[in-house]
Amino acid sequence: MNANPTFGPATGIGSLPGGDAREAVKAATGTFDDFPFLPELPARGPGADMIGRTAGMLVEMYARVEPSGWRFGDRPGRDTKRARSWLGEDLDALEEFTQGYEGQVKVQAVGPWTLAAALELRNGELALSDLGACRDLAGSLAEGIRLHLDELRRRIPGAQLVLQLDEPSLMAVLRGQVRTASGYRTHRVPDRQIAEALLREVIGVHGDGPVVVHSCAPDVPFAFLRRAGAAAVSFDFSLLTERDDDAIGEAVEGGMRLFAGVVPGTDGPLSDPAGSVSGVRTLWRRLGLHPGLLAEAVTVTPTCGLAGASPQYAWAALAHCVQAARSLADNPE
Repeated sequence: MNANPTFGPATGIGSLPGGDAREAVKAATGTFDDFPFLPELPARGPGADMIGRTAGMLVEMYARVEPSGWRFGDRPGRDTKRARSWLGEDLDALEEFTQGYEGQVKVQAVGPWTLAAALELRNGELALSDLGACRDLAGSLAEGIRLHLDELRRRIPGAQLVLQLDEPSLMAVLRGQVRTASGYRTHRVPDRQIAEALLREVIGVHGDGPVVVHSCAPDVPFAFLRRAGAAAVSFDFSLLTERDDDAIGEAVEGGMRLFAGVVPGTDGPLSDPAGSVSGVRTLWRRLGLHPGLLAEAVTVTPTCGLAGASPQYAWAALAHCVQAARSLADNPE
């Protein structure tokens, strides 16, 4: 992994509203001219959602939609083919709008523990119930992401790829809060070292490239993610409490970058750009960190994906991230 990689000042999380790949990619590349991302459009249906999309990337493991959710099957069926077809459509659009581009491009996939907490084995229980299944899933995911990144390098040869792993269920897994199929019990907590090792295996597939881990849940485990090899953590800034101060201070001083989600992910009035990042400045002062570090340590994003927003709000929110990042760089104190 790169030591202390630098990132663009602002980017999106992943999901956007609507079902038009070209329109979404045009917005993502046009708004973030130095850090675009590959959009996800879950409104298209199963296979375009983040779980289905990542399940479609798996190697020699296949999932299909059941009434209870995504479940492993024996062969690639209609749902796998649809997920791969939509991803191909999105990559075509990204390639079209990044002709000659040289710079960072962020792509997203679901991380191994959130995937294990979402995909069902053939018996209806989650993959999380079986450590062997979790290991197999992590291996298949790592290989699938490696192939995905290889294809992106072919399509956008000038890009420096940034991989984002979405892990919104990670803390629920580490705290034993994921319910079994019956709903009466919760799954056992995996050994912390095994949990870290499987995440590290998937992070390691990007080799020399930086990996961001995203979670819009409370209590993001900054130290755990740093040990697993994440170069940056993406989180909902509004969920931070002063309890997180020490972990964040240590992360920043250790060279970890923060993707601070400060722009709301659903429709509502947007504050002025400087106001959106005032909490980031306050945190910096509280931690006693040098203001000059702010712009290079923080990337401004929405709090989470924008799939639930109206298109008008989503495009405005992306532009607002750019303006807020500019405010942070111009007035760090």
